[in-house]
Amino acid sequence: MLYIVLSASIHGEEGEQHSSCERVIFLLPSASASQVASGWSATALRCFNLLGKSSSKESHVHAHATEAMAEPAYTIPAFRQRSADETEEYQRVTTHVAKGLAVIQEELHRMRISTKAQVESLAIQREVQEMMTKKVDLYDEVHKMPDFLVALRPHTVWEKTPVKLFCTVEGKPRPVVKWYKGGVPVDPLSAPGKYKIESKYGVHSLIISRCVVSDTAEYSAVATNPNGTATSKAKVIVKRPAGAGESCHLGLVPHLTEIHPSKLEVTLLDRFSVSFGVEGGSISLACTMVVVPDLPNVPPHAQWYRDDKLLKPGKHAEMSVGGGLARLKLPHLAKDDEGLYTLRIFTKDGTAEHSAYLFVSDAAPSAAGAPGAPMSVKAYDINSDYVLVAWKPPNTVNEAAITGYFVDRCEAGSDHWVQCNDAPVKVCKYPVHGLSVGHSYHFRVRAVNSAGISRPSRKSDKVTALDAAEHERLQGTDEGVPSAPGQVIATRNTKSSVFVQWDPPKHLKHLVGYYIDGRAVGSKEWFPCNNKPFKHTRFVVHGLTPGETYVFRVQAVNVYGLSDESQESSPIAAEPALGGGFQYATPSAPFGITMLSCDGSSMTIAWKSPKHCGGSKVTAYYVSERNADSSHWKEVNLTAIKERVCTVEHLTEGTFYEFKVQAANLAGVGLPSTPSTPMKCEAWTMQEPGPPYDLSFSEVRSHSLVLLWKAPVYTGASAVTGYLVEMAKKGSSEFVALNHDAVNHRYLQVSGLEEGESYVFKVCAVNGSGHGKHSQLSEPVCAKALPGTKEIVAGVDEETGDIFLSLEACEICETSKFVWSKNYKPIGDCPRVAVTTEGRTSRMTFTNPDKDDLGRYSVVVTDTDGVSASHTLAEDALNTMLELSHAIRHPIIPLKHGLNYEILEKGHVRFWLQAYKLSPDVSYRFIVNDKEVTSGEGHKISHDVSTGIIEMTVDLFTRANEGTYTVQIHDGKAKAQSSLVLVGDVFKAALKEAEFQRKEHIRKQGPHFSKYLYFTVTEDCTVMLECKVANVKKETSFHWYKEDEELVPETPPNVMSGACAIPIPLFSRKDHGIYKAVLNDDRGKDTSVLDISGQVFDDIINAIAHIAGASASELVLQCTPEGIRLQCYMNYYTEEMKTVWKHKESKIASSEKMRIGGTTEMAWMQICDPSDKEKGHYTIEISDGEQTYTRTFDLSGQAYTDAYEEYLRLKAAAFAEKNRGRVVGGLPDVVTIMEEKSLSLTCTVWGEPTPEVIWFKNEQEVASSEHTKITFDGGKFASLVINKVTPDDSGKYSINVRNKYGGEFVEITVSVYKHGEQIPEPKLGHHAKPATPVATPVPPKSPAPHSKTPTPTPKAHTPASSMKSPTPASTPVPKSPTPTPKSHTPTPKSPTPTPKSHTPTPKSPTPTRSVKSPTPPRFMKSPTPPRK
Repeated sequence: MLYIVLSASIHGEEGEQHSSCERVIFLLPSASASQVASGWSATALRCFNLLGKSSSKESHVHAHATEAMAEPAYTIPAFRQRSADETEEYQRVTTHVAKGLAVIQEELHRMRISTKAQVESLAIQREVQEMMTKKVDLYDEVHKMPDFLVALRPHTVWEKTPVKLFCTVEGKPRPVVKWYKGGVPVDPLSAPGKYKIESKYGVHSLIISRCVVSDTAEYSAVATNPNGTATSKAKVIVKRPAGAGESCHLGLVPHLTEIHPSKLEVTLLDRFSVSFGVEGGSISLACTMVVVPDLPNVPPHAQWYRDDKLLKPGKHAEMSVGGGLARLKLPHLAKDDEGLYTLRIFTKDGTAEHSAYLFVSDAAPSAAGAPGAPMSVKAYDINSDYVLVAWKPPNTVNEAAITGYFVDRCEAGSDHWVQCNDAPVKVCKYPVHGLSVGHSYHFRVRAVNSAGISRPSRKSDKVTALDAAEHERLQGTDEGVPSAPGQVIATRNTKSSVFVQWDPPKHLKHLVGYYIDGRAVGSKEWFPCNNKPFKHTRFVVHGLTPGETYVFRVQAVNVYGLSDESQESSPIAAEPALGGGFQYATPSAPFGITMLSCDGSSMTIAWKSPKHCGGSKVTAYYVSERNADSSHWKEVNLTAIKERVCTVEHLTEGTFYEFKVQAANLAGVGLPSTPSTPMKCEAWTMQEPGPPYDLSFSEVRSHSLVLLWKAPVYTGASAVTGYLVEMAKKGSSEFVALNHDAVNHRYLQVSGLEEGESYVFKVCAVNGSGHGKHSQLSEPVCAKALPGTKEIVAGVDEETGDIFLSLEACEICETSKFVWSKNYKPIGDCPRVAVTTEGRTSRMTFTNPDKDDLGRYSVVVTDTDGVSASHTLAEDALNTMLELSHAIRHPIIPLKHGLNYEILEKGHVRFWLQAYKLSPDVSYRFIVNDKEVTSGEGHKISHDVSTGIIEMTVDLFTRANEGTYTVQIHDGKAKAQSSLVLVGDVFKAALKEAEFQRKEHIRKQGPHFSKYLYFTVTEDCTVMLECKVANVKKETSFHWYKEDEELVPETPPNVMSGACAIPIPLFSRKDHGIYKAVLNDDRGKDTSVLDISGQVFDDIINAIAHIAGASASELVLQCTPEGIRLQCYMNYYTEEMKTVWKHKESKIASSEKMRIGGTTEMAWMQICDPSDKEKGHYTIEISDGEQTYTRTFDLSGQAYTDAYEEYLRLKAAAFAEKNRGRVVGGLPDVVTIMEEKSLSLTCTVWGEPTPEVIWFKNEQEVASSEHTKITFDGGKFASLVINKVTPDDSGKYSINVRNKYGGEFVEITVSVYKHGEQIPEPKLGHHAKPATPVATPVPPKSPAPHSKTPTPTPKAHTPASSMKSPTPASTPVPKSPTPTPKSHTPTPKSPTPTPKSHTPTPKSPTPTRSVKSPTPPRFMKSPTPPRK
């Protein structure tokens, strides 16, 4: 918005001002410069014409831009009395002015309506934009490359004038625009103040200030986003006027209109910082700046202030501005120059300001220990021969106290100083007499102490001794120095400064300021922090050493001297405050000034607090007032106002007044408010009450809030009896009454609000005469809870039993405070409650709650966006909390575990209990058998607060420790006791365990088993017995035993490895027994025993089954002469494994029909003499106790047919093999016999039917004769007897035994030697066996029947394959040979068959009983052929 203020005055013929229409305020919407100019020409000039018609003389119009809001139409104040002529002239002029003002007011009304519509339209647009940002705009999803809606245009300008290039570009996402000059990027930092790049509301601009000819170039704007790049180019030509070194191309030099300094755009760059000077020296404060446009003949308008007082150029202050620099030089420093300096430069947008403090320290004293010079010498009560001179005392820190002052005077224009007083005066004021009327004088002051006289102060301003109607007077009649300031608090500011604040003295006595002193901790020397009295109660001490710790004190100063020192502050280190040295800002301006009462000579006004506190609590308000027809503001209060209500006195009845208010905090005084509307000072005489004020909100939620207000100051003819509240939606003029019956309290719960809707409220008071004035409309409030809003929680403190109300704020700042109220009346320092705050949480604790504490409690968090909540404390809830509080305040310590015991290493016994919580102040005692036990020899008593454990350890637990154990605990008010009875069997068990642990400790002193014997099973199913040992050495021996018989493993045990093991291959029931491992050396002996039986044995078998079952192959079909066999190969098999065979889900038991067995490599099941009933699914299940491994085979269909045919073939071949003719035994391989002896070759033969026997010599059949006799007795014994052998009888003899199933051919080598010859070496690689001459052999008397197995001779050989047999055996070779040479008849104990006999028998023989385990050893090669 743009505000234009017109000021018009009407003068009479003699120049006397007759009337004033003061100001007319125009409210114009913001626009470009051209729009403002056109609006001004259309509207303001029309107003000028109207005003011009009202006066024939001079009409003065002044336009001024300000941030004030639009004011209502101004009412012309009452004027002073005039003469008759003046009255007539006044009425004539008034008539014309009134008409002009009527037209202006009508125009203003039209403009207000138009502006309001535009403002509402903008508000709606802003609200729509905010809502749209919360949704996904479908158009936002469409990406678009940059496109220039408004392209750059070329410019031709004169040298030293600015030029602005601008363009408008669109794209999705928003493009980034970069500027180029002749293809080179434009860098504003390369030439500060030369270029300025802006991007506002989609318009991108490049401003070139003070163009020179070298700025002639082609400029381009390049817009880029992820979808592409667009470029706009334009040429800028800079011309130099003719005669300035270059011809003028345009022919004319443009005329520059006059530019006011306030139209310049100024940006401060390098700013002056906190400075330190010395009295008598000089210092400069300077700021560099960028001015656009930078015109040499139009410098910016700059003002310098010291402590908010405008400085004027003079010999003590030299000012300059221009060339991008504003400077203030103080050539002759004095302590009067100390203060806060502010540079204020008027710009197009308002003002640019910067402030910093200047410290001026005392110059070297004229004598050692002499005080510093006084300051601020000023003359009061000036008369023709009398002047009252006053000054401010210097700060004395380490110097002796000041005993008085000398006052000197000097006539203006002279350097001759005359001392005015013979003896030093002790107060800081002195009446100077003996002045000459009409003469001008200067004054100065010198301080005196025991060490000498100070340097003179700076001389006062010139004073002329004249009688005057009015001069500034020095006020104050109280005598004596002020009392000492109150508490001093120092807080961190920056690494080299500290913020100090203090409470003012209780007795001010016309205070003129404060001196602040500091001292480093550990030093006794104080140093002055300021050398000029400081008026406020807060001060920033600069120039400190970073990291050093300081304390501070404060003294108050008036004309009578310095007060006593305050108490020292707490020590504080010079370090940055949190947030990197955060410095507070001044608060924003108050607003909403309203009149609450008026009695004709005074007016009571109120206002609303600033919207922004600046990071520090607002501690004061300052009010200024002025006559509505005057421009001079006058401060109402010199001392701070704490409340937002002020009564302004000494006003003139019937006069219109305006007011403005400033708020102050730790950072200083903020900006003033907008002046109020003119208020007429007219006494209120109405019967009804005045308006309530200070409407505020609490507990704003989505559908409700609480409205609060303050009572009217003016009550009318009778007391206020209640209040009525009305509400309307924001922007609506239709108000709705919220209560038809007046409420007698100053708050109202409003419900039924629409979430997100904004509302305004107004309140009026009611008394016996009726309804009073309505309050000002409240600020609009949106019915929406703050994010994270929490409610008040009522509870009982678990430790103290205190009943409390607590609120955790959803937001908070450093200056926030929690303000608690009961029924919306601040509680303050009430003895019934205590309020504590920690972080975001505030708690209000009731000291002794009862029914008087029932009610509605609320809390407001200041300096937040309305964080507040309330809670109604009802009687039932209070009674419940009182019961819980009593239980907490008279507590019993809750125990997590009662008294218990445990056995520790070395046989120590630990008695312990555990509480849920213990404090560090807990006390306890152990009582054993009614006697208290203390910590000492044999007992160790301790506790742990963090875990709540109390314990006692008994080192040597013996039979004497039997009895009752008790622990008694005291923790604050809480008590607990726990007992343990340790007698009888319980004690015996504890004692036994303690003795065991004691022995274990002793055992571990020598070599010992850290892990006793245990077993593992390897992947090849070998069982490993293992153990782990500790505390061994090379000399330690290790031995294995089974049933006390030592086992010697192939690999000797290595105790130094920490582990020993022994394998048990092919584990089976034979490995039952007690295994023992023994460690032994010179330090002791340790033994570990493992009994492999029972459950241990079963666990080992299950472990083997787990590995074997996982490795089991699918079932394989194998045919034998006895039947059909199913085989399952695995890593290892033993009959002790839990193996089940099933046929059609029915379990198979081993029998003559179904034989079950196995080898170390497989398990098998054989169907003997199979038939069709044995067809179907067969399954083997191997269980390891937890898991079952299953393999199946379908013996049916073609698989069964092929198997059955193979079985029949093998059965026939086996029968033929069993019944063929053969030599059972009796014949040797080689026979050596002496000549003339008889040779008998006899053997046993067998066959069914009885075989035929034929003997051969050298492959020729031998016939029976006298010399060679052949016999065959009983079909079993065959003999060849040669009587009286001769050398011719030597040769190869053979016997051929055969029947229809086949036969056998056996050879014998016979050698005959003569008597006396050496016995020849045996042939065929065998030792010769001397033959015994026998007669015809006699068969045994009782030959073994066929039903029994005959005893075989030592050896029976099948004829060699190289030897020709006249009757070769016709035994066929089976396709699938029998997999094992063992008998297939199972014994009752073991299903594993025994080795097969070579002599066929009707039934397979039973295996020999001497075989311990029928399972063959693992190293035997299985006769089973490999699987195909």
